[in-house]
Amino acid sequence: MKQDGHKDLFSWKNRLKRFKRDNNRWSMYALAIAFLIALPIFAIGFKLFSGPGETWSHIVQHLLWDYTSNSLFLFLVCGLMVVVIGVTCAWLISRYEFPFRPQLEWLLILPLAIPSYIVAYAYAGIFDYGGSLELILRYFELSMTKVDIMNRFGLAFVLSISLFPYVYVSARAFFLNQANNLLEASRMLGAGEGQTFFKLMLPLARPAIIAGLILVLMEVLNDYGAAKYYGVNTFTTGIFRAWFSIGEPETAVYLSALLIVIVFSLILLERWERKNVRVSDNKSNSGGINRIRPARRWKRWMIFIPVFVPVLLGFILPVSQLIYWATLTADKVLGPAFFQLSLQSFGIALIASLFAVILATFLIYFSKWSPLPFIQNVTKIGVLGYAIPGAVIAVGVLIPALGFDKWLIKIGESLLGIDIGLIFTGSLVVLIYAYCVRFLAVAYNPIESTSQKVGQSIPDSSKMLGVGNAKTFFRVEFPLIKTGIFSAFILVFIDVLKELPLTLILKPFRVNTLAVKAYEYASDEMVMESAIPSLLIIVTAVLPVILLNRLLLNR
Repeated sequence: MKQDGHKDLFSWKNRLKRFKRDNNRWSMYALAIAFLIALPIFAIGFKLFSGPGETWSHIVQHLLWDYTSNSLFLFLVCGLMVVVIGVTCAWLISRYEFPFRPQLEWLLILPLAIPSYIVAYAYAGIFDYGGSLELILRYFELSMTKVDIMNRFGLAFVLSISLFPYVYVSARAFFLNQANNLLEASRMLGAGEGQTFFKLMLPLARPAIIAGLILVLMEVLNDYGAAKYYGVNTFTTGIFRAWFSIGEPETAVYLSALLIVIVFSLILLERWERKNVRVSDNKSNSGGINRIRPARRWKRWMIFIPVFVPVLLGFILPVSQLIYWATLTADKVLGPAFFQLSLQSFGIALIASLFAVILATFLIYFSKWSPLPFIQNVTKIGVLGYAIPGAVIAVGVLIPALGFDKWLIKIGESLLGIDIGLIFTGSLVVLIYAYCVRFLAVAYNPIESTSQKVGQSIPDSSKMLGVGNAKTFFRVEFPLIKTGIFSAFILVFIDVLKELPLTLILKPFRVNTLAVKAYEYASDEMVMESAIPSLLIIVTAVLPVILLNRLLLNR
């Protein structure tokens, strides 16, 4: 009996040691992934100690104010426009019944499928001399004053009409989930529709609106193609100019650091707003809001117009212009080279999406299996990449890649006596790594939300039966979160396919993507030829969104 007691004690000690060893291993894995994803930001911060480039003082004196004023202008104008358009559409869709309301409800999301730089190309063609608008007016024997859209006002319009769905989706979700009981209380107090919206619903929807607005402002900061094409100097165009035109990485790093400060200020603003204004999630509203159907037909059509106009401007007109151009240039663009380009672009997006989903899944479950409470907070650093503009991430990735290549070159010269050249810089490996840094958060959020629905009871029961964490995940949890993983894969695939500034900086010499090809056509004054690669991006982005929407509705 005594020996059995010693054996039991020895067995429990071994189990405890193995448990601690396994948990420490998961903690180290989670920290390693978080560090790998956050490395570009750390690299930029470390590089700041090297000092700015020779032209930094010139940029501060002559260009920095231009970058700042234009970015601030775009912030203010785009912020105001997306809030007005997004909130108005969200309220009308949620509150009223009118013609084609179910169709417009999902059509209002489709402008997100068109990258803002493609919308910029389309509107430049519409308002250009001899453009579509002039041809239509000439056909009806009409004339109008020339509209110059190639300026910062036109850029603000293009960005706003492309990005308002962020605010629309966020505000609509609030109105549908929170509005029913509030509307009933307001009606019982005798308040009219206008008073209810402006004095009650709008203030309460502020956190949701700001959450969508922050995403819009981050996309405004990330834009390069539209700003460059319209000739507007922003921080992102300044980073490109410093790196490629001037040839000073140090100056690009300083501009990137300024942009990071702006981005993190926006994140802190959103977190502060969410912390100080809380809205309860009332389960009784799950049945949906009681919509009003105006008695007069003309009133219903008057509600239809302000909801339809954003769809017209943000999706129908740009796509129509691209289709018109595609019919004119199909014989020049389509061919074996374009087919190869499409396969190359899809292949890169598939590989990047796969790695991003794997890393996001590992990060979620390694931090969950870790016994250390701070690990879950630390790993959140790894998902901040989506908030950082693509050009900044590209600069941050190039710094360690160049440093590692220089170290390998020295090793090769000392040991082998040969110059092995740059191995990682300008390679597909670095590009895929940068995509993972940029879009890990896109994969992280749907996987995390799906895993939270599974809860802890099922995996805990498996562990009580002596099954380890990894085996429990593959046998029990993975089948339950497949939908979240598939959703994450689709979302990352779409974002990688549309990404421009990061790809422009990091793509290998003989590798190209649809986004870069469309940009090259437009930059070479062949904007009509950019229509077919642009349309392929749009179609590829729209179809998975519709498929994903149906999949989630049928769950």
